[in-house]
Amino acid sequence: MKLIEKKATAKLPTKYGEFIVHVYETKNKEQHVALVKGDVKGKENVLVRVHSECLTGEVFHSLRCDCGEQLEIALQMIAKEGGVLLYLRQEGRGIGLLNKIKAYALQEQGIDTVEANERLGFRADERDYTIGAQILADLGLTTIRIITNNPRKIEGLEKYGLKIVERIPITVPLTEENKKYLETKKRKLGHMIDLKGIVR
Repeated sequence: MKLIEKKATAKLPTKYGEFIVHVYETKNKEQHVALVKGDVKGKENVLVRVHSECLTGEVFHSLRCDCGEQLEIALQMIAKEGGVLLYLRQEGRGIGLLNKIKAYALQEQGIDTVEANERLGFRADERDYTIGAQILADLGLTTIRIITNNPRKIEGLEKYGLKIVERIPITVPLTEENKKYLETKKRKLGHMIDLKGIVR
C-alpha cells in the first residue's frame, strides 16, 4: 500500500549548491523531505543519506549528539557527487521532541540514551523506514550506496525492496559532550562507529 504522496517540488539553493526539494505527505499529514542533486531517476548505485530529524542538533547545534554534523557532512558529499538526502520527520529516534527532552532530563541523572527511552516506555529506537523506502522508490531509485553507521537502517530499507550495494561510514569527532552517546550507539544499538582517534 502506498503511504506517501508527492505534494510540492522546487529548486533549493544552499551553501553547498542547488538541490531540488520534494515534499512528501503521508496519510496522517506528516511531511518528509527529499533533497535531490542531479538526475537520479533510473540510475544505479545512487548515493543516499536517510536522515532523521533532530531539532536540537541541527538547529540549536546541541553537542549531545552527532546529528547536526552528520547532516552537514552528508549534504557536502551528495552536493559533490549527486544523489539524495532524505529527511524523515522522526525526531528523537521516533519518540518526538517532547519525549526526547524528557529523555535528556533522565540522562542528566546518569542513565544512557537507550535506558532513557525505555524508562519513558519506548523501544530504544522507534523509527520505521517504510515511508523512506517508498519515497526513494518514487524518486526512481532501486540500487543505492548509503551513508550510514546504522545497520538497522540498512535492514529497514532492504526489507522494502531497495538493494544496498555499499555502506559508506560517516565519522564525527568524539567530544566530552557526545562521548557517552556515541559509545551507547555503538555498544547497545550496534552502530558501526570507529571511536578510536577521533577525540577533539
